[in-house]
Amino acid sequence: MAGRIVAGVDGSPPSLAAVEWAAADALRRSLDLRLVHVCEQWSRDAGIVEYCAGMLEAAADRARALAPGIGIGTDMLPGPVVADLVRESAEADSLVVGSRGLGGFAGMVLGSTSLALAGHAAGPVVVVREAATVRHGRIVVGYDGPHSRTAMEYALTQARAQDAELLVLFAWQPPILSSYAAAYDMLSEGFQDKARVAAHEVAPWREANPGARIVDDQRCDHPVAALRNASSTADLVVVGSRGLGGFASALLGSVSHGVLHHAVCPVAVVPPASG
Repeated sequence: MAGRIVAGVDGSPPSLAAVEWAAADALRRSLDLRLVHVCEQWSRDAGIVEYCAGMLEAAADRARALAPGIGIGTDMLPGPVVADLVRESAEADSLVVGSRGLGGFAGMVLGSTSLALAGHAAGPVVVVREAATVRHGRIVVGYDGPHSRTAMEYALTQARAQDAELLVLFAWQPPILSSYAAAYDMLSEGFQDKARVAAHEVAPWREANPGARIVDDQRCDHPVAALRNASSTADLVVVGSRGLGGFASALLGSVSHGVLHHAVCPVAVVPPASG
């Protein structure tokens, strides 16, 4: 990944929150920041290119105020939005976007663009809903075994940069419910076995990163519900783009999809390493 963060700008409140998050991340990790706005043909036909340029520069001014000393560049792209931002992600450390742009329906918490980017971008995508007002000092990462490696690496990077605790959260929900005690005992034992394996797999990460504050938790709950609840006391939730339950062709798994819709803090979706 290249040493810069790319943030998408569209003038919406979530977009401004994304710019602020990206500027803070660039500052604490000593990375350059690139702000991009996609001005599609309909905008050019409507004669609002000058407005788009002003919006982009206002975002840059806000970023400079929050992160003095870092390199900040801007660019106006021709569109389409998703294709342009996916291309940007190929040369970026991460791509940061608002949860919903100006074109979304008022009742939606997640727009189609941010959802598409989370499933197709080449690197981590951070989706920001609103500006943070409280710092919790905790990063949460959803863990489901070896498929979570790149998500764990990104979460560790963020925990170090933010001087935060890293909570490694494993959640498993029994596949069936039964009123029979024998079935209940069997499912309980199944969870305990999986929980022991998950705790065991976190140990090497703790040993390899002695300076990091890594804690782990195993919960008998649906992963989306567990991560949503954990997001209320987290500064960032990190998930892999596709976990163990996903189909090979699915670009965005059901857990990452659900967390994007329901988490109350920024969410980073990290694709698996290529190859």
